[in-house]
Amino acid sequence: MDTQFDAIVVGSGITGGWAAKELTQRGLKVLMIERGRMIEHQSGYTKETLAPWELPFHGRGDAALFARDYAVQSQQKLFFNEWTQDHWVNDRENLYQTAPGDTFIWFRGYQLGGKSLLWGRQCYRWADIDFAANKTDGHGVDWPIRYKDVAPWYDHVEDFIGVSGSVEGLDVLPDGKFLPPMKLNAAERLIKAKLEGEFPGRKLIIGRSANITQQVGDRSPCQYRGICARGCSYGAYFSTQSSTLPAAQATGRLTLLTDTIVEQVLTDSATGRATGVRTRGTKDAGRQTFTGKLIFLNAGTINTVALLLRSRCDHAPAGLANSSGTLGHYLMDHGQASSALGLVQGVDDRTYWGNRPNGIVVPRFRNLHGQEADFLRGYSYQGGALRRGWNRGGESEGFGASLKNRLDGPGEWIVTLGAFAECLPDAANRITLHPTAVDSLGMPQVEIAFKHGDNTRRALQDAAVEASRMLQAAGVRVLATSADVQPGGTAIHEMGGARMGADPASAVVNGWNQTHDVPNLFITDGACMSSTACQNPSLTYMALTARACDYAVKRLKAAAL
Repeated sequence: MDTQFDAIVVGSGITGGWAAKELTQRGLKVLMIERGRMIEHQSGYTKETLAPWELPFHGRGDAALFARDYAVQSQQKLFFNEWTQDHWVNDRENLYQTAPGDTFIWFRGYQLGGKSLLWGRQCYRWADIDFAANKTDGHGVDWPIRYKDVAPWYDHVEDFIGVSGSVEGLDVLPDGKFLPPMKLNAAERLIKAKLEGEFPGRKLIIGRSANITQQVGDRSPCQYRGICARGCSYGAYFSTQSSTLPAAQATGRLTLLTDTIVEQVLTDSATGRATGVRTRGTKDAGRQTFTGKLIFLNAGTINTVALLLRSRCDHAPAGLANSSGTLGHYLMDHGQASSALGLVQGVDDRTYWGNRPNGIVVPRFRNLHGQEADFLRGYSYQGGALRRGWNRGGESEGFGASLKNRLDGPGEWIVTLGAFAECLPDAANRITLHPTAVDSLGMPQVEIAFKHGDNTRRALQDAAVEASRMLQAAGVRVLATSADVQPGGTAIHEMGGARMGADPASAVVNGWNQTHDVPNLFITDGACMSSTACQNPSLTYMALTARACDYAVKRLKAAAL
């Protein structure tokens, strides 16, 4: 195959797919490199429509296999199962280390499309309060951009991927360009009315989801199957396979290379520019070198940082693009806790159809107009209400006909609210390369040091108290509350490590996601983030990617890189 390209994109997940689309549509010849296997849209979703009885373990999976090969990934209880296990990495073959005394659950998907086949699809814009937070309270480096800089690119992304949602007019959660929203069910509508009446300024809304509710191009509306992580042949949710990859391929300017890991970004010591990448086949260990005028790193937060650390050389001995010394530092993940669970009263005569792949959101309401709590920044809730089904029988006494008769029909209504709390940037939370442990290809394993801070714990304590108060005010019988923060990585919102900032002395990339040290090297996945807000970050990643591609191509064509 050809080895010379205008641009090289490392990674094919949510941001890699966007980089490939934007760069090819702007006229560049692009190579996109994916370390995992090929999965074709539709034909590659081999377990999508299988019934439980068509699987060896009826969907629950082989416990011995999970313990041996998926000890980390199988801890993701919502999306990991026998149907989806092939979309998650084999932990035995993809080892990593954690610092002594630390825990970090690193969930990964190594295949074409990456975690775009697995993500929760929640799409929220950041507000000015989010981009200004570091400057406001002095934690972390100030973002060199604000909402107005990203807003046109949020529009651009939402127009293309399709986001269903409701217009609410909230400053803290800006509205977007939405498809019709999914509907709240009867229990959620009851709770919404009472909650908003008792707590002025707080809102309960339907999630803003990249599950489309109307036809978008050749993608069909969501079928309410609730099996998104198996892959969706309807294309009803945004993934690389259903959306950005076909757009890039339609240009005729994309070359796709799978089963290939990028070992190192290559640079010219005289000019300081990136010249290309050196790769290694994950199946045959064969090495190749590819050249490119632009390099976009979209391998995922931790892998992007690891690649930069592996790319150290004589003129960048601490890692490529690391003259600031901040590369690898300031790793972040949302603090997550199961704040409250309860029984909903008064709607037992109501039920619903389908498995809506979306939930409810209570946007941030703390510390919006100054410091009003004993913690900085804020949190939001996600959750939902549902009627329990026949599987509640696993908690019941009895057997045979009497048990089956009791389980005939829907069970009780339950509601959950789980909090995402903002994570303050902390230099001690970092990604490094282990000095001795290597992976199956002989490359250094990643070592992750991460601890949730006291501020996160105080926020989650407040979230548990407020969730209980709100549900009780809505007439819900609260059964349990929790402020226990789940281990780092559990939210699957890892960010940071190559943070954005205006000053080359304290940040890795500038306001255009361009590395300060290497002018033709761009980082637009989660590694570039300088703070976390309390919203899901993927929409912001995509908007920043599209914005950076537009800037990079204009600079390239002007010979200004």
